[in-house]
Order: sequence, then structure tokens, then C-alpha cells
Amino acid sequence: MPGDTYRRIYAVVRRIPRGKVATYGQVATLAGLTKAARQVGYALHGLSVGTALPWHRVINSAGRISLPPEAGGIEQRLRLLKEGVLVDEAGRIPLRRYQWRSRARH
Repeated sequence: MPGDTYRRIYAVVRRIPRGKVATYGQVATLAGLTKAARQVGYALHGLSVGTALPWHRVINSAGRISLPPEAGGIEQRLRLLKEGVLVDEAGRIPLRRYQWRSRARH
């Protein structure tokens, strides 16, 4: 069972809408974890196969898929394409067009 930190990360990832992406750092900030982008990566890496959490919507700050093809990068690319997100052959996503802009909760 993940600790409170992972629960906070997963809660943010669940909010990323279909057809949008967020960076690891963005997820960390929204989860209240300043400068913890790497922690987001660890949390997502620990997910079970077949999870319903939209992990594929999280990319690096350069607008690229970080996972190597053999470690899930191909699956991530295909999932994003299926949602209408443009991903080039190098795994780049135009952040200006697809980055999620979260609204603060009240």
C-alpha cells in the first residue's frame, strides 16, 4: 500500500484529462511536493500492470516520453495517440498544445 505521498501523486494523475499531458514536475507541484519530479516517476513505476490510472499522460519537462520503448515507451505513445495527442517518432509531444492546465480546487 503506497504511503501518503504516492496517494497524493495518484490523485493528481487521475485528474489529467483524456487528450492532455502533464510533466513529472507539474504533477509533483500539484501534489504539494516541491522539486519531487523524480518521486513522481518512482510512484508511477510502482504501479501494477493493467492499472486504470492514466500514467501514460505523464511526460518529462522537455515534452518527451521518458520511458525506453522496451520499458513501456511504445505503449505510452500508442495510448497517447489513441487519445488524439500528437506524438512524433522521437516521442515528442507539443506541450503548448497538449499540456494540462489545472484549475485550483476550491
